[in-house]
Amino acid sequence: MGNLLSSDNFYSAPGCSKTDLWKRMGVMAVEMEAAGLYCTAAYTGKRALAICSISDNLITGEELSADDRQTTFTNMMKIGLEIAVKMAAK
Repeated sequence: MGNLLSSDNFYSAPGCSKTDLWKRMGVMAVEMEAAGLYCTAAYTGKRALAICSISDNLITGEELSADDRQTTFTNMMKIGLEIAVKMAAK
């Protein structure tokens, strides 16, 4: 477990990487959708939920293989859909 950066500015120009700064801050991964999802939900008066499955670790450099991504992300989506159904019932 660790910090997750939510940003729509995932990519940067060569030589301008913020990755080292993020690593010093304990940021383990970056995702690009949750911030927009939560802002849109707040604006429209809706509820939102983000479940993030991490495939690449900025600190250790570990990466999931394509096969592992397919399997683990499918499981994550199933869990997310089950939770969405429960949230909709409330």
